[in-house]
Amino acid sequence: MEAEAQISPAKVILDTDIGPDYDDVGAMALLHAFADSGKATILATVSCNQSKYSVGVLSVLNTYFKRPDIPIGIVQGNRTVNLVAWQKWDSILVGKYPSKIKNNGRAESAVTLYRRMLAAQPDRSVTIITTGFFSNLNDLLKSAPDKYSSLNGADLVKKKVLRLVSMAGRFPKGGEFNIQCDPISARYVALNWPTEIIFSGWEIGDPIRTGIPLIRKKDITNSPVKEAFLLPSQWLHRTPWAG
Repeated sequence: MEAEAQISPAKVILDTDIGPDYDDVGAMALLHAFADSGKATILATVSCNQSKYSVGVLSVLNTYFKRPDIPIGIVQGNRTVNLVAWQKWDSILVGKYPSKIKNNGRAESAVTLYRRMLAAQPDRSVTIITTGFFSNLNDLLKSAPDKYSSLNGADLVKKKVLRLVSMAGRFPKGGEFNIQCDPISARYVALNWPTEIIFSGWEIGDPIRTGIPLIRKKDITNSPVKEAFLLPSQWLHRTPWAG
């Protein structure tokens, strides 16, 4: 019998709008689980949201999953995307659990981090996963050559990125939060991204309910993932855009 082919772990950069909404805590848990099983290598975690605790939450989760040194980036500029803290779980987690980075000011520029990570990887080897807005990817495509690469952003992406997988859009039609928060960036990326794009639309995730089995497990304690799902239920039944 022929030996099974060895599949190299996917090299992943996760771009998320984590905090104050808590849905991407689940995405982070899944990504780290894939890394634990050898199916993924996490190159970086990046926030497209300027909410006060977004970087701190990423650092808490990376630390909890025993990868405290994963680089973290934050969107730059005078952005309109800064989610109002209608929930408090993010500040509670950052205050309660250990992390190397507590605030956005200590994180690297998202575009600089993207360029540094991409330049160091083999050609067409990186999968970028977005579970938030397209702000950072818009800025990456428009970025100029720097000390990490002589290529402009679009050419660097074309050379290094295998595909973009995005939780965004609603098909066959309709509005969706991640697009609506920064529609200009979303349009630019959709029209100009030089590699394959796979969209996971709102209609795919809407019927999927998660979190309850984790909340009910009595043997899991001191877990920021469990607490992130548990805390919002104390004052909010669902997120404003959830189905």
